[in-house]
Amino acid sequence: MHTLLLTLLIIVSIGLIVVVLLQSGKSAGLSGAISGGAEQLFGKQKARGMDLVLHRITIVLAVLFFILALAIVKF
Repeated sequence: MHTLLLTLLIIVSIGLIVVVLLQSGKSAGLSGAISGGAEQLFGKQKARGMDLVLHRITIVLAVLFFILALAIVKF
């Protein structure tokens, strides 16, 4: 059981690293360089397309990572 949880934790952690690295930065592009990211702070722009999918996958993988880490500590 411990080996299975540890293997799942390693797979989820590698997936989390890959998904985070695939995401674009907050100040990506010329508009972020000029405004310093102020439009992200004050604008009502919502993430669309691939950024939204990557954001949701990151949340799911992060929750799975914490659950698996706590499960390993219990066993």
